[in-house]
Amino acid sequence: MTGHFDTIIRGGTVVTAGDSVRCDVGIRDGKVAALGIDLGTADRVIDAAGKLVMPGGIDSHVHISQPSGEGIVMADDFESATRSAAFGGTTTVMPFVMQEKGVPLRSTVEAYHKLAAGECHVDTSFHLIVSEPSEAVLGQELPALVEDGYTSFKIFMTYEGLALNDREILEVLDTARGCGALVMVHCESYDAIRYMTEKLEREGRTAPKYHATSRPKLVEREATHRAIAHAELVDVPIMIVHVSNREAMEQIRWAQQKGLNILAETCPQYLVLTEADLDGLGMEGAKYVCSPPPRDRDSQDACWEGLRTGVFGVFSSDHCPFRYEDEKGKQNPKGRTSFRWVPNGMPGVGARLAILFSEGVMKGRLTPEQFVALTATNHARTYGLYPRKGTIAVGSDADIAIWDPERKLVLSHDHLRDGSDYTPYEGLDITGWPILTMVRGRTVVEDGRLVGEKGHGTYLPRDRSPYAVQAKAEA
Repeated sequence: MTGHFDTIIRGGTVVTAGDSVRCDVGIRDGKVAALGIDLGTADRVIDAAGKLVMPGGIDSHVHISQPSGEGIVMADDFESATRSAAFGGTTTVMPFVMQEKGVPLRSTVEAYHKLAAGECHVDTSFHLIVSEPSEAVLGQELPALVEDGYTSFKIFMTYEGLALNDREILEVLDTARGCGALVMVHCESYDAIRYMTEKLEREGRTAPKYHATSRPKLVEREATHRAIAHAELVDVPIMIVHVSNREAMEQIRWAQQKGLNILAETCPQYLVLTEADLDGLGMEGAKYVCSPPPRDRDSQDACWEGLRTGVFGVFSSDHCPFRYEDEKGKQNPKGRTSFRWVPNGMPGVGARLAILFSEGVMKGRLTPEQFVALTATNHARTYGLYPRKGTIAVGSDADIAIWDPERKLVLSHDHLRDGSDYTPYEGLDITGWPILTMVRGRTVVEDGRLVGEKGHGTYLPRDRSPYAVQAKAEA
């Protein structure tokens, strides 16, 4: 198809999860309208010679404007988080709507929509967090919300006020199977962590570095195995999120080899950080407190292995930002008394893609096609957005990131433009950076400048995950 387009991206190498090809991209009315050579004329022609033209990233695991405990405030609202996403080459984010005790899920969803309305630079779609699986939630609210396009929800096996017991987990999974939803599971054993935390505090070991000690690999391994067993019993797919180490990864690989529909993700902190980063002077280690915590070099190797071999289908940031120099953040007064009160989470939505590209593609661990699959295509397929999102194909949204694979920089918080006051990846040598980010045909970030206005980002109801559809059909 030739003719006149709104935009033509000319001379680049278009990379999808399937292949890479030198061709031009014609964009009309926010959609990819043509792929080829000598497409015609356009209002704007972007020269992408020597560059990679890739689908904008999809980050399916981010926390924005989420309640985080008394006196604690998240560093990012929807404007700042989606701005950072755009600077990092991400064009769709999927934050969580967290159910608070005694509050109907539907009204919580409406409250999050109000927070996001008119604020977003990139597109968004919500997961639900189920913390109170009452009869009304399981029997009425969740099935109705799934019908309205909220087709995934998350449950926790740890954290005070969030952890579900085994019976509750089974009931949530059964509800998911009946209504065709995909369940994401945070796998860490709550009772084991409580035991370790109280023991460490009695011994006076309360510095941030003991956060990692309180959550050893085995508590993630055990909970991962238990979650898999529950999913097998109910015969339903699950997504095991933010896997940090070999032992948990091998539980997932065993399940997949057995033929179970177990999906999994890992995150940048498990590729480039270790528990040694928590052992800083004073409260410096608090910057790296997240759950599960960063592990060791063997765990990093295992996560790369899982990405390379397909054990992990998606690579997300688990962006959960708190300011460091802030009494409502990492240095809150209670946090200074014990690691247990340091807010869990780190910023990462803006750094995710550059870390995987630099450490993965440029160091020969991953192909460019694998990079696209792990950062965009598989997210769209898993969560019911494909082929509208996650690829460059005729008819798909023109969500595009143009990458300069040769650009080198030393990563700094200044590059990321989020609402936090630090990045845990400060000083990391990066090769490869997105120089232009486009959402539905409109340029949002170009050459390190925000050129789009907030409010362009739109909300995306989603289809059911194909994995969940299959389970529902067999129910």
